[in-house]
Amino acid sequence: MGGAQERPLRADAARNRAKLLDVATEVFTSRGVGVPTEEIARAAGVGIGTLFRHFPTKEVLLEAVMVRRLETMAAQTARLAAESEPAEAFFGCFRLLIDQSAGKNDFVQALAAAGVDVHSALRESSTTIRAQLEKLLAGAQRAGAVRPELGLPELLALLAGTGAAMEQLAADPAARERVFEVVFDGLRPH
Repeated sequence: MGGAQERPLRADAARNRAKLLDVATEVFTSRGVGVPTEEIARAAGVGIGTLFRHFPTKEVLLEAVMVRRLETMAAQTARLAAESEPAEAFFGCFRLLIDQSAGKNDFVQALAAAGVDVHSALRESSTTIRAQLEKLLAGAQRAGAVRPELGLPELLALLAGTGAAMEQLAADPAARERVFEVVFDGLRPH
C-alpha cells in the first residue's frame, strides 16, 4: 500500500516545504539551532501545523537543512570545477567549503543529541563532495598548484582545522583572510 509520502507534493505544498527549508537554513545558520520551530513557521508565513506536516520534529527539519546545505555545496563545487582552471577551482572550493561550514558543528551536535545518525543521514552528500574534492586536488596537483604529496585525508583534516579556526574569527574578515593566505601558502609547492 502506498503512503502519502510516495505521491508527489501538490504545488502549494512543495512551495511551502521549499520556503520552510529556505527560512530554516537562513535562521539556523545565522542565529543558531536553538531558534524555536514556531519562529521558523512564522518567518516562512505558514502555520506551525504546516511546518509539522512537512517536518514532524525539529530534528527532521535540522537534518533536512543539513542535507540541503551539503547538496548546495556539492552543486557549487561542481560548478567551480566545470567553470574554472584547476588551481582556481581547488582554492575556490576550499574557500567555499570553509565559508559554507559556519555553524555546522551546532547542527551535528543537536542532531547527535537527538539520537540521529548524522553520518548515515549525510553520507550521500558527503560522499559526493569527497569525490569532487579528490578530483579537484588531483587536477590542481597536475597543474603544479598544490603540493604533490598531499592526499585526500590530509586535505580533509586541513579543511576541518581551518573551519574550526574560522569559527573563532567569524567577526574579523581581515583575520579570516590572513588564515586563508597562510593555509593556501602551505598547500602550494615550494
